[in-house]
Amino acid sequence: MTSIIKLTAVSGVQEESALCYLLQVDEFRFLLDCGWDESFSMDIIDAMKRYVHQVDAVLLSHPDQLHLGALPYAVGKLGLNCAIYATIPVYKMGQMFMYDLYQSRHNTENFTLFTLDDVDSAFDKILQLKYSQIVNLKGKGHGLSITPLPAGHMLGGTIWKIVKDGEEEIIYAVDFNHKREIHLNGCSLEAISRPSLLITDSFNAAYVQPRRKQRDEQLLTNIMETLRNDGNVLIAVDTAGRVLELAQLLDQIWRTKDAGLGVYSLALLNNVSYNVVEFSKSQVEWMSDKLMRCFEDKRNNPFQFRHLSLCHSLADLARVPSPKVVLCSQPDLESGFSRELFIQWCQDSKNSIILTYRTTPGTLARYLIDHPGEKMIDLEIKKRIKLEGKEMEEYLEKEKIKKETAKKLEQTKEVDVDSSDESDMDDDLEQPAAVKTKHHDLMMKGEGARKGSFFKQAKKSYPMFPSHEERIKWDEYGEIIRPEEFLVPELQATEEEKCKLESGLANGDEPMEQDLSDVPTKCISIKETLEIRARVTYIDYEGRSDGDSIKKIINQMKPRQLVIVHGPPEASQDLAESCKAFSGKDIKVYTPKLQETVDATSETHIYQVRLKDSLVSSLQFCKARDTELAWIDGVLDMRVVKVDTGVLPEDGDTRDDTEDGEITMDVTPDLMAETSTVATQRAMKTLFGEDEKEISEESDVIPTLEPLPPTEAPGHQAVFINEPRLSDFKQVLLREGILAEFVGGVLVCNNMVAVRRTEAGRIGLEGCMCEDYYRIRELLYQQYAVV
Repeated sequence: MTSIIKLTAVSGVQEESALCYLLQVDEFRFLLDCGWDESFSMDIIDAMKRYVHQVDAVLLSHPDQLHLGALPYAVGKLGLNCAIYATIPVYKMGQMFMYDLYQSRHNTENFTLFTLDDVDSAFDKILQLKYSQIVNLKGKGHGLSITPLPAGHMLGGTIWKIVKDGEEEIIYAVDFNHKREIHLNGCSLEAISRPSLLITDSFNAAYVQPRRKQRDEQLLTNIMETLRNDGNVLIAVDTAGRVLELAQLLDQIWRTKDAGLGVYSLALLNNVSYNVVEFSKSQVEWMSDKLMRCFEDKRNNPFQFRHLSLCHSLADLARVPSPKVVLCSQPDLESGFSRELFIQWCQDSKNSIILTYRTTPGTLARYLIDHPGEKMIDLEIKKRIKLEGKEMEEYLEKEKIKKETAKKLEQTKEVDVDSSDESDMDDDLEQPAAVKTKHHDLMMKGEGARKGSFFKQAKKSYPMFPSHEERIKWDEYGEIIRPEEFLVPELQATEEEKCKLESGLANGDEPMEQDLSDVPTKCISIKETLEIRARVTYIDYEGRSDGDSIKKIINQMKPRQLVIVHGPPEASQDLAESCKAFSGKDIKVYTPKLQETVDATSETHIYQVRLKDSLVSSLQFCKARDTELAWIDGVLDMRVVKVDTGVLPEDGDTRDDTEDGEITMDVTPDLMAETSTVATQRAMKTLFGEDEKEISEESDVIPTLEPLPPTEAPGHQAVFINEPRLSDFKQVLLREGILAEFVGGVLVCNNMVAVRRTEAGRIGLEGCMCEDYYRIRELLYQQYAVV
């Protein structure tokens, strides 16, 4: 059955910014990706606010910041509360991306957009899927199914297939890669043919990609020349995506004896490097066939690196001997260890900086790629430093006041608890007056004379020596542990080592990073002009399909409609023209602008209206096979209900079932399905006329259909729906005891009535006006839904 399909570009069209799109299929709304750019632009958040409460499900395609970076903010600050779907690697590696991103920002600035708790809360909502796993949605999504397919760009990268009632097939494929790499197979597009709608990107549409062999040779040559010149190599990579490909490639080169690089150091530096490698070891089944065979045959995990040192700080890196090659996050050089190393190493001509990713325009890495000969650059250098002098004294004074206040509160609580314990003591015990003033004394009952009844006896009590027992402190996680109580003295650093660590020169050749996690700090910002003497090179390790391949793949898929997103305007236009030249009139191509809504509904004469409860209750339905039909006599109410006011219409005959004041009706699924049938289109044309103004595609206003008073209903000629086949009607007649036979294509019944199909394609009755005629006519009417 035909569905209403609309796509709203929240972010990431006609530009290279973060990806985020709202896809509407009938009443169900998907959020396709939830990305944030490197500068954390609030324009993306402001655009997302308009739709976040309408979203019924989120589909994540890749684990990096451009595809899911805004998810913690949307869940923690905007109130996004719906099912979120992603593959298992996107779930695990996405957490690593966000942890590393937060820590990279927090190390140098007061980053408050989201916290690690927000990251955990957002990822707790993710439902983890496997490739080709079909998920049938429920509720508003009844009839919809989603299936993740391999995209090839990153580990767990996904092409999403959305199917409505087994007919409408929507493909969301961005940043895919059809080429086989070391750690990943290419994307899977064999199962996709002739989709109703294809949503894809144009990032590489006008880009000519170098050959893989040429690219690898350029990387190896650059590394060998720099290392043999006693220089260091900084390779700017992401946290847990494309870095896996480069780590595999470099570790294989280091193993090769002919390369002669085994004497040099190779390191992976980010805040979660150990976790990234450990997760990679457990996800070999998601990787290429080559790595799978290596793992199965030799029982050798491909991510058990022999030469790659895992570092989590600049202090760890300082212990790695120079010269060295460092795979370092972040790829944009806007934050993280890559920016700090760039500032340290860019002024030495022996060193080399290799950029592997074309990040968003405006970032430092993109500036260096677009201006390859740049020698002087102005940078804002952010640092987190220890407090000193008056600032330190003020901080300590505030902390002292806080501790004293907390201590007083705790003592008050203890006194309250002890007093409540005292009140529970037996009042019949005889205690000396001096003992009663000390609540910590324990009274011991002694033998005494029996008093009262046979069973009851009063015993004298005597004070014991006071014993003070420290109260164990607890919080919501259990008993509070003091780490200093468990330190082994032999393992503690000597005074000489402590001095070296404080001076930052423990390794002798490079300054080490100070541990500022347990000391009061502040963030400062300094603007400096740096002279770039190191060699800066861009080598493409993005892992995306090139422009010619994208055009051929789209031509093979032959989609009926194509929406082009995420790419510069010239690339989007180039891809649109190429697809039109390939397919001609067989394809509709859309290149939406920011905040523009594309109506990709297949049928042209289909409308969406809301039905009044009073109208629904007055309808009389007739069943035709699996569908119930009814004739509607009503009038359209075109009054606009503004989304931002939340005001109900004046008549008050509806209720507010959606957010932002949008008025909707509870309608049965069969009735909602009927709004797209031919009968309903015919009824609407009959009711409202052929020249009724079409609703604007860009408007979110849905007209309301109200019932006509019975006195004003014009009436209508009966409409017969679900015309039967004569062979089926013959079986109905035989079951009713009527003799029926075909003679020259005419069904003769009891030799009295003839049932034939006319030239217009309708069924007609001929015969004598007898009892059999009316009986056969009644049986024929029962095969129709008459409205």
